[in-house]
Amino acid sequence: MLVYPSGVDVSSSTLRFLAQQLRRHRRAIGSRWRRLSAGRQALLTLAHLRMGHTYAQLAAGFGIGTTTAHRYVAEAVELLAALAPGLTDAVRTASAKAYLILDGTLLPIDRIAADRPFYSGKHRKHGMNVQIIADPFGRLLWASPALPGAVHDRHPRGPRTPHRRRPGRGRHPVLGRQGIPRCRRHGPHPVLGTMGWETLSAGQQAVNRSHAKIRALVEQAVATLKSWRLLRKLRCSTTRITSLVQAVLTLHLTSSE
Repeated sequence: MLVYPSGVDVSSSTLRFLAQQLRRHRRAIGSRWRRLSAGRQALLTLAHLRMGHTYAQLAAGFGIGTTTAHRYVAEAVELLAALAPGLTDAVRTASAKAYLILDGTLLPIDRIAADRPFYSGKHRKHGMNVQIIADPFGRLLWASPALPGAVHDRHPRGPRTPHRRRPGRGRHPVLGRQGIPRCRRHGPHPVLGTMGWETLSAGQQAVNRSHAKIRALVEQAVATLKSWRLLRKLRCSTTRITSLVQAVLTLHLTSSE
């Protein structure tokens, strides 16, 4: 395999953050020697998540074995996933905002036709469904655990806390699609006509247009998540996808601070 110099479009502060977490982890477990330093392991992980390089490509570039590359990436991903904010933490962070925006996205996976639970009829492909929450400016705040693509979008449920507030109802308003269950009970929602768009009044159509303009900002959060190229086509076990999404969320929130 040929090896050539390349670049990873992430900030140096992100690399330092991950390297610091790895050094702390190595001290905690008493690891004395590794083929790669903590900084190089951090760079290896970022190259995998951001660029989507395979373990064979990473192994050739860093001069290590494929198994070692897999082990190093898995170790770093688990550390990052453990630092990802929960739903309550995300809502607490956004408690000063006027509202939150909820939407779902499908992360494509390499599954065959026999894997029906992972097939999304809406997108006509196999994948894992992830719900995300964004602030009014379209900034990514939270991502849910990954569910099989055949699972319908759902409103994320979390413990009732004072931070999930809405005037008069004790909850935080959430803008979501008409197709997401329970969004109608948590905030403004589009009006669904029984016979299509033509059956709606002019006022109802105006409400739907305004709602759609606001919710369009959530696409920025989706784009932020998928700017990590590994998530554009996942070729790993579906049991690891939640950890990968949470790791990416941690890195994004760290770089945006």
